[in-house]
Amino acid sequence: MPRDTLSRDQIVRTAIELMDVEGLEGLNMRALGDRLDSAATAVYWHVKSKDNLVLLATDQVWGELTLPDPDAVGWRAAATAMAFDLYGMFTRHPWLVQVFAAHVVYGEGKARHDDHQLAVYEAAGFTGAEADRAAAAVFTYVLGNAAGVAATAALTRRLDQNGGTAQERFRDAMTKAQEIATRFPRLRARLDTTAGTDYAASPDETFEFGLHAVLDGLERCDARRRR
Repeated sequence: MPRDTLSRDQIVRTAIELMDVEGLEGLNMRALGDRLDSAATAVYWHVKSKDNLVLLATDQVWGELTLPDPDAVGWRAAATAMAFDLYGMFTRHPWLVQVFAAHVVYGEGKARHDDHQLAVYEAAGFTGAEADRAAAAVFTYVLGNAAGVAATAALTRRLDQNGGTAQERFRDAMTKAQEIATRFPRLRARLDTTAGTDYAASPDETFEFGLHAVLDGLERCDARRRR
C-alpha cells in the first residue's frame, strides 16, 4: 500500500488489532507493514516512532470508555460503572497493562476519562487531594485485577510459541500446584470444597466484591470527614 494511501487512523487501528493478538512485544513496524500491505518506512512517515504509535493506540482505546453523569445516576453508580468499563477495556486489550509498565501514558482520551473520574469523586464529597486519592485507589484496584488477565495472556502466548499448547502446560502446572497445596491446611481445605473452583471460575464476581469493598471504604472515609 503506497504511503499516500495510508492514514494515521488506519495505522493505529491496525496496531491495536496486532497487539490484541500478539501483545506489546509483538508490535514492530515490519509486522504492522505486512498487515497493512505497506513498507515499514511508510508507517514511520505517519507515526514517527514505535513509542509514539503505542501512545496513539493507547489513547484511541481510552476513547472506548463511557462517562456516566454522577448528577443523574449518583456518584456510587457512576464510579461503579466507570470501574467496570475500565476493567473491560483492560481485559479486551491486555497489552495496555504492559504499556503502563513501560511508558508514561498520556493523551486526550485518558485526560478526558481522568477529569470525569475526579468529577465523580468530587460529587461524592471529596475535594482536592482527597478526590485524587479516591480516584487513584479505585484505578489502582482495577489495574491490579487486570494485571492477572494480562499476565495470563502473555504467558499463554509464550507457552504456545515454545512448543506444545498453553492448555497442557497450565494443566500440568495446576496439578503440581495442587500437590504442594495439600501440605498446607487452609489450602488443602479449599481443594476439598468448591471454593477454590468457584474463585477461579468467577473472576468477575471477585472483581465486583473487591470493588464494592473499596467504594464502601471510601464512603466511610467521607462520612468520618464530614463528622
